[in-house]
Amino acid sequence: MTSKLPTLDPLDRRLNLLDENGIVISSTGKPARIAVAFTELRKNPERDCAIDTQLMFGEDVKVYDEKNGWAWVQAERDNYVGWLETKTLKYDVKPITHLVCVPRTFLYPEPDLKLPDKGMRSMGTGLVIIGEEERRGTNYNILDAGEAIIAHHIRPKNEHEEDYVRVAATLLRTPYLWAGTTAFGLDCSGLIKLAMFMCGQNILRDLDMQAATLGEEIDAGESYDNIERGDLIFWRGHVGIAQGDGQLLHANGNSMDVTSEPLLPAIERIAYLYELPIGVRRI
Repeated sequence: MTSKLPTLDPLDRRLNLLDENGIVISSTGKPARIAVAFTELRKNPERDCAIDTQLMFGEDVKVYDEKNGWAWVQAERDNYVGWLETKTLKYDVKPITHLVCVPRTFLYPEPDLKLPDKGMRSMGTGLVIIGEEERRGTNYNILDAGEAIIAHHIRPKNEHEEDYVRVAATLLRTPYLWAGTTAFGLDCSGLIKLAMFMCGQNILRDLDMQAATLGEEIDAGESYDNIERGDLIFWRGHVGIAQGDGQLLHANGNSMDVTSEPLLPAIERIAYLYELPIGVRRI
């Protein structure tokens, strides 16, 4: 079987701190953390520059340069390098204790769900919890900044889900968003990244990186009859999850959300517009 899947460039600028000559920079960055629900990471420090990816509240980064309100960082979870707005960072950070484990949840000014919320958080958000309280039969946890969050919407950071396909399925109908990595909006590889993160796997972010590194490439068979639940089907520019029972789970620009649809008709539809899958990887 001749592989059509891409390989990983060891000097990819998305994963390496490179100077203007493409030489890897050896430097010690300054620890910081994302302090907003989510923010955008760009190749250049310009708001009209295309978005590469997103980082969410509680993600840790190392800052290597700052200029004109922008910070050049490398993300801890997936090693992604880029520029984000400095105002989205905080530098006085405490160890993360918990993660949001439901698709989306709210913060409250105190333990009372009837109060106006103070913001929203996505699945995968890292939190620092310092206390707990029960009010009118509802259990809350208290964050280091003083807000309250529903207790069963979070879990200790070292407790992981076991089935990434099941996690991904909880994100059905999430809107499609180019470069999206949160439960407010996802692209195809962002869905894979978030679902696997909740299972304790810090995988690489982008489609081509995942196609080059995840699992083991398999022969899908002429009629794709060798595909099993949890396999990743890669196209040039797209990826989906074999959900089992002949279904494909994916964030896509056709339905503009995370959807589940029959695998073979989806392959036929995509091939009509583009081409057939270039490979399948088993996790």
